[in-house]
Amino acid sequence: MSANVEIQTIVSRPFEENSYVVWPAGGTEAVVIDPGLEPDLILDFLREHALTTKAILNTHGHADHIGGNGELKSAFPDAPLIIGTREAIMLTDSEANLSGPFGMPITSPPADQTVDEGDTVTAAELTFEVYEIPGHSPGHVVFVLRGSPCRVFGGDVLFRGGIGRFDFPGGSEAQLLSGIRGKLFTLPADTVVYPGHGPVTTVGHEMKTNPFVGG
Repeated sequence: MSANVEIQTIVSRPFEENSYVVWPAGGTEAVVIDPGLEPDLILDFLREHALTTKAILNTHGHADHIGGNGELKSAFPDAPLIIGTREAIMLTDSEANLSGPFGMPITSPPADQTVDEGDTVTAAELTFEVYEIPGHSPGHVVFVLRGSPCRVFGGDVLFRGGIGRFDFPGGSEAQLLSGIRGKLFTLPADTVVYPGHGPVTTVGHEMKTNPFVGG
């Protein structure tokens, strides 16, 4: 994978969740990752740049990361909706995706495809490797795009100076820390991490400075 990849971050309120549009430079096909609760912002961007969505990827099934799935699927019905196998139930169950308990039930269309550790997803001439890193949620996955630099679309696993919460149902601090150290921290130091909230970071920066998993 060449370095000529365009990435647009689109932040959705009220949780300041990062959705990502990823496409080859000069191309007309894109992948959308974690469409949040303001899907119109994503759809407007796609229209303005004449981009067609070829796949919708969810790192996990919490409501703020799947809230825009329905609108994206309506606009691009041929784009498969892809999520980790153990997260798929959360798409269609507002109790499982934590929106029901907060009094704002949100559901998504069901998954068209589920993925597990070691799988790959190819769409829009991009190939993503799937790493399963549970702990924030039971079947959380991250999508790794190899290149110079390598890029990780990490959902709520590793943040700049932080890690994902592990106090939700199905969460595990031990699993989360183990997955970050054993999988993300084996990637090159200049690997760019695009998290589900907050600014981008790099594997090297977090290995050195992150108070939860660094040092």
